[in-house]
Amino acid sequence: MKTYSLILGALVGLAAINPALAAEAAKTAARVEVTFSSPDKFSDVRDTYTASDQGRDGILGQIRDYLVRRADRYLSPGQKLSVTFTDIDLAGDFEPWRGSESMDIRIVKDVYPPKMDLEFKLTGADGAVLREGKRQLRDLAFMLKLSINRNDMLHFEKDLLDDWLKEDFPRAKSG
Repeated sequence: MKTYSLILGALVGLAAINPALAAEAAKTAARVEVTFSSPDKFSDVRDTYTASDQGRDGILGQIRDYLVRRADRYLSPGQKLSVTFTDIDLAGDFEPWRGSESMDIRIVKDVYPPKMDLEFKLTGADGAVLREGKRQLRDLAFMLKLSINRNDMLHFEKDLLDDWLKEDFPRAKSG
């Protein structure tokens, strides 16, 4: 009986917390907008050698969610950031000539650095454009960096985005 009460209490608590988390996520999403221009033409956002739309959309969704969450930390109150990716080339590549059993294994080497091309616009609370531009994000030394997220499939790309945020939005609050 105690276990049932404990489980019921936990579920009620989660139900109360969940709307609060959803509201916070909606507030963050309203401040940061991420879009992908013609993702089917991106250089490399494949989940496997043969690729799938579902895999590509999953990868782009992870990139979107990460950037929305991270960029919000760099914005001052009232600011909005709009980012449009025009090309993405994930770190590594598939090397099918290694054999059929390794066709779906992404090989990460120095010769396959992460690359992201994007356009952005930062607006103030009054709607005035504070900063806008195009960036070609590259990190040719990506293999030399220490990263605590080595188990994350997209950690090289996320590091690239973090570097861009730190460089282009230095005066904003850090997190």
